[in-house]
Amino acid sequence: MLGAREYQPSNAGSDRLTVTTTTPNTSGSETGADAPLLEVKDLKVHFPVKEGFIIQREVGQIKAVDGVNLHVRPGETLGLVGESGSGKTTVGRAILKLEEPTAGQIVLNGEDISDWKGTRLREARRHLGMVFQDPFGSLNPRMSAGNLVGEPLKIHGLTDSKSAYRRRVAELLSLVGLNPQMAGRYPHEFSGGQRQRIGVARALASQPDVMVLDEPVSALDVSIQAQVINLIKDLQDQFGLAYIFIAHDLSVVRNISDRVAVMYLGKIVETGARDEVYNNPKHPYTQALLSAVPTADPVLERTRNRIVLEGDIPSPLNPPSGCVFRTRCPVATEECSEILPELQNVEGTHSAACINGDWYKRTPQAVGADSAPSAP
Repeated sequence: MLGAREYQPSNAGSDRLTVTTTTPNTSGSETGADAPLLEVKDLKVHFPVKEGFIIQREVGQIKAVDGVNLHVRPGETLGLVGESGSGKTTVGRAILKLEEPTAGQIVLNGEDISDWKGTRLREARRHLGMVFQDPFGSLNPRMSAGNLVGEPLKIHGLTDSKSAYRRRVAELLSLVGLNPQMAGRYPHEFSGGQRQRIGVARALASQPDVMVLDEPVSALDVSIQAQVINLIKDLQDQFGLAYIFIAHDLSVVRNISDRVAVMYLGKIVETGARDEVYNNPKHPYTQALLSAVPTADPVLERTRNRIVLEGDIPSPLNPPSGCVFRTRCPVATEECSEILPELQNVEGTHSAACINGDWYKRTPQAVGADSAPSAP
């Protein structure tokens, strides 16, 4: 059985909810708050490319995610960053099994759910929530706000009467800053920020342990972004939720994340505590991303050294041999085309994958892009 999480009104007449969580003991050295709530081990998501009309044959594979390892603990936020096409969203969707993993493990509360289907998968999804990028496209236009928020309650049988259902929907709407009287309105009658709040309330309805936030503020105005980010942080403080926060905006990621993982072409190239990665980036790709973040000081902005990457991210259908970043890397050598670097520890919890780093220890490596060693 997976851990149970219960949301209840904190007192009569209040619109705030409290949470109690019970998580089963699992074998291993880590227990309690130190034990990862969710672990992704060597995750691969490959999409077959086929040709032919009547008789189809596979001619290749799009390696959207190729050997990703990550974990998140209770109450922690892991920021997942990278360019469009790097595989961030596919990782998030694969965790909820909205995309079927090709290989790897998804361990939730100590149980591998990667092969679960049917009723067992539905039970696992109760403990996982997702907020999608498009606040309009992710909501059924034929359903009212109350029905959208209440749908998980029906699917998972979390209320035992119509009055309890209506009361829980009103509580969830109030929790995200919406008037419960708006429950009868439809998505087109809300602003973008209000629609995203409905998405957050819907994700909370199933009483999750982990929430995947797929660029939840990228489609919103800057002022609304701040409101939604503050809402997300308040909910985490209140319920002890674990977040996987997917975003392009590195400033937002720094504000909300405890740890950061940088993705490029389906692989994690650098990971560590937020300040370790932001103050001392080791991988050339991370350095280039951070150099593009504007600063509020115009004098510093004019004197700052900007690293401009040439070209576009390669196709995951035909990734480069060796290091996948070598075709755009300003410090790439001939050796980079032959060795696929693994994540190695820099200092503390900080790890990066670059054979040109002074921390990198050469180990016997397989040559080519199809023989990647597992990251620690």
